[in-house]
Amino acid sequence: MLANPSTTHAQSYRWAYRLVYGLLLIIFFLPLYTEKPYLPQEQGQVINALLQVTPAEPYRALAPFFHLATIALMALMVWRPERAGRLVAAYMGLNYLVIGWVQGQGLTVDYGYVVHTGNVVACVLLAMIWLRVAWQNQLNITLSQLNWRHYALAPLALLAFWSPAAVTASGVMPDFNPMLLLTSPAYGLTYCLTTPVFLFWLIIALPNVPSLAYRITAFNGLLYGLINQAAWFDPAGWWMGFLHLPLLGLSIIALWLARRQLPVTREG
Repeated sequence: MLANPSTTHAQSYRWAYRLVYGLLLIIFFLPLYTEKPYLPQEQGQVINALLQVTPAEPYRALAPFFHLATIALMALMVWRPERAGRLVAAYMGLNYLVIGWVQGQGLTVDYGYVVHTGNVVACVLLAMIWLRVAWQNQLNITLSQLNWRHYALAPLALLAFWSPAAVTASGVMPDFNPMLLLTSPAYGLTYCLTTPVFLFWLIIALPNVPSLAYRITAFNGLLYGLINQAAWFDPAGWWMGFLHLPLLGLSIIALWLARRQLPVTREG
């Protein structure tokens, strides 16, 4: 009995995706580089020390640019969706390069210069993927299939875009200052609070999204969304656990949608 070519093709893609997911797991667990040595059980402390000093000045002053650029891209998606795809993909790629530099390394008090190797490698990989998508014009934005389910996901993207938080003596606490909708340094300069907006864009663009780029973005988001739920157990960081729910939720939804309907693969 002859095998169905479409079935064989789908199975080969599944194996390819599993290999990619395995690679992302390896990248996720890459050891940190630190100027001063640390014990393996101190890795979480090192990452927290790095996050406390990033994004650093003068990069924080760039936050309004990323907010305004996102609003402009959203307007373009509504006004001229047929022209938005390449710009959106290019913006995502360039933004991931910025995040890899701004959030992936910094000078800490206890460990000296620190590089979050996995974060940097993942951001560079995502940047290369989405810049390639832009170069080959593989992302096609269309709003013709929008329905109430897409609108139901919008609050998750909005929460990440707003990133209503403030660092106080007690830790990271809620701060619902509306000005943070334009000035929050977390959006555009940190991976976990920028990626949910990108995932929302990709979800509303389905099925006209390059499959590999889509799945890599969603699976990597899932890894960081899961690990950051540990913040719920820290009285000084529980709000960060809450703010990572958009990343976790949208990553899960994106991967679930990928299983239900395979996005268009035009990665020639």
